[in-house]
Amino acid sequence: MAEDYGSDLAGASILVIDDEPGMRNFLYKTLGPRVKRIELAASPDEATAKLDECHFDLVILDNVMPRKTGLEWVAEQRKLGFLADTILITAYADLETAIAALRAGVSDFVLKPFRANQILGAVARTLDRKYLRRDNTLLRHELSADQGGKMLGTSDALSEVRALLKRLAPLPTPVLFTGASGTGKELAARTLHQLSDRRDRPFVPVNCAAIPPDHIAQDLFGINGPEDTLKPGLFLLADGGTLFLDEVAQMPEQVQAALLRAIEDQRVRPIGAEREFPLNLRLAFATNADLEQAVAQGKFRADLYHRMNVVRIHMPPLKDRSEDITELAALFMQQFSTTLGLPALDLSAETLLKMRRYDWPGNVRELKNLVERSVILGTFPPEFSGDTRVTGNRAVENLDQVMQRHILHVLDLCDGNRAEAARRLGVSRKTIDRKVTAWDE
Repeated sequence: MAEDYGSDLAGASILVIDDEPGMRNFLYKTLGPRVKRIELAASPDEATAKLDECHFDLVILDNVMPRKTGLEWVAEQRKLGFLADTILITAYADLETAIAALRAGVSDFVLKPFRANQILGAVARTLDRKYLRRDNTLLRHELSADQGGKMLGTSDALSEVRALLKRLAPLPTPVLFTGASGTGKELAARTLHQLSDRRDRPFVPVNCAAIPPDHIAQDLFGINGPEDTLKPGLFLLADGGTLFLDEVAQMPEQVQAALLRAIEDQRVRPIGAEREFPLNLRLAFATNADLEQAVAQGKFRADLYHRMNVVRIHMPPLKDRSEDITELAALFMQQFSTTLGLPALDLSAETLLKMRRYDWPGNVRELKNLVERSVILGTFPPEFSGDTRVTGNRAVENLDQVMQRHILHVLDLCDGNRAEAARRLGVSRKTIDRKVTAWDE
């Protein structure tokens, strides 16, 4: 059974290279039902052609073949750019062959003759190591990124974003997220990824502004380094998943050109490599800059902008979804109280009302920072402190409190004009007067 050899087999693509039809057939029958894709090549030249067209996670090859050994072929491919791990099958396992295999970067040996469980075990071990290296690289990258959380809120503005994400999730279409800093563009991109059929593959966020300009091409596309050792870039590490490029307006011009080629051709060429690798990615982009203005000023390529801007999702500022503040503040309070090991502060009705009345120029990030700072200091700043007679769940969840915050917020938007507030709320002026009088008592 496939599960006996690790779950990674199910998503793997494998290339088998052997000049013996019987061995190719045996490996196909053994591996085919357990992996995502398997291709067969009867010669090194046929294998080269297949590598130029498709990406493979693993190559299984015989060493002794007419005109060229398997190790000679691997050495040639490394000069072109070779991403797959390799298992060598051979009937001759002398010390010289073993040393040559290590130098060529072969991952494992299987000696002929072998049984089905032996080759399955070797494949499972090799894929486990391969994915562990990938996950470790992505984990180091993720540690510097904002992990975010769930998209919280029930406002109309956020509901429209959710509906669009759900509609786009099954499609391969690139998405451009716009909006001010702190509005949750990366969180929306993560939500898009989780809603898609790529959810079990990597989500790789890249802050283009945080990478030095002379390193960004190498980090994105990879490099064929010393001794023809291919270091895959984030495009290849994200294979099958979603690559999220944030702050794209900060991308250097030469990298913009390479990115445009990658989007158009759906292929990427690592620096110093001769081979291009096919991409299987969902691309998402984000910026808080005005890209149209950057294009007009010659700072951003117009052709790249149009490639990215197939579907645009604008993330609303927090002041336009103020009804979500209560839920967000309660979540952040619980999170920081737990992670910092400090008492949670009471979210009083007055504090929540003051939060709703504030404009939040830093958006959700500013709210999160305020709650963290307040937990550390043990009190809210004076402009957000308030009467603590109505606190906790009663202040957060009580229907009367929710209604009060909403009506007072609408009154603020109308500069205190009760007739206009009543019109917007769809109630009578007398209702507004009665409610305000009761709250003032």
